[in-house]
Amino acid sequence: MAAQTTTQTTTQMTTQMTTEPPLSHNSAEELLKELPSTNTLPLWAQMTKLNPPAPNPTSIPHVWKYDAIRPQLLRAGQLITEKQAERRVLMLINPAREAPYTTDTIYAGLQLVMPNETAPAHRHVAFAMRFIIEGNGGFTAVHGSRIKMNRGDVILTPTMNWHDHGKDGSGPMIWLDGLDLPNFCHFPVHFVEHYDKPRYPAEDIDTATSPLIFPWSEMQAKLDAAEENWVSRPYLKKDGREVSKTLGGSAERLNAGTSSPPVRETSSCVYHAIEGSGYTDIGDEKVEWKKGDTFCVPSWYKYQHFADPGETAYLYRFDDKPMMRALGFYRNEGMDVESLVFD
Repeated sequence: MAAQTTTQTTTQMTTQMTTEPPLSHNSAEELLKELPSTNTLPLWAQMTKLNPPAPNPTSIPHVWKYDAIRPQLLRAGQLITEKQAERRVLMLINPAREAPYTTDTIYAGLQLVMPNETAPAHRHVAFAMRFIIEGNGGFTAVHGSRIKMNRGDVILTPTMNWHDHGKDGSGPMIWLDGLDLPNFCHFPVHFVEHYDKPRYPAEDIDTATSPLIFPWSEMQAKLDAAEENWVSRPYLKKDGREVSKTLGGSAERLNAGTSSPPVRETSSCVYHAIEGSGYTDIGDEKVEWKKGDTFCVPSWYKYQHFADPGETAYLYRFDDKPMMRALGFYRNEGMDVESLVFD
């Protein structure tokens, strides 16, 4: 019996020795070389990268100059038909990223519709909000509601609403698209459907009562009614909710020669200069802008706007703040960290 036990023990030790790597190969260097063959990687080698002490966005501050982009957009209008393009858009791509990233969470693009064109009807999961930059006689039809486009208006395209765009009269129609498209690089759950006709049936609506449009005349009146040198007003639904679960919007007024308060927050944003000129300090970079320009502020970059003397500046902004708040990710510098603790 003792001999049998000794034999079993010897066999177990021999088996264990044959399955363990030789001591000469059992080094950290060899381990790291062999791990990929098992589709594993060591967390300890990337701990700082994956768990940084503060946000470290990939996108960087950048300004897109309207004077430089507009001729290229009009050139595309001559060379690319609406049927070829479906949506004739120049995407505003962050220099540190690829499409569709304007920031790490937001997409922006300049869209063009020429006279007598139709950007055909489709619908998608992505939410869109559009700021009208230039032109007259344009319209967008959103799920049966045909909305006239006027400069400065913000028009919403909620999730899975059929929509098409058109243009009557002369001259181009140009607007700034803002979508939550980067989300669908992380969550591969996007759907797009194309309507079987160029236009979805729609009727003209009263823009004064529609929840899909925010006329610039009304927003400017709210901004001008404030006494402060700098003021910001949000675009909200009539019941006070954000316009979407992912993107929000606002407009700001800066009196000539004044500045906004400095801000540092986890949300990223895209700004468009409606009127006036000035510059924005974003981190260590000075970004100069004037009417028509669009610029981005990545997450956790401290920023502050400065209006040039002589003219009031108005800025349009859309951001990912609703999504950041819903996920519990929103934070700004100076906030009580303990207030972020939740179960």
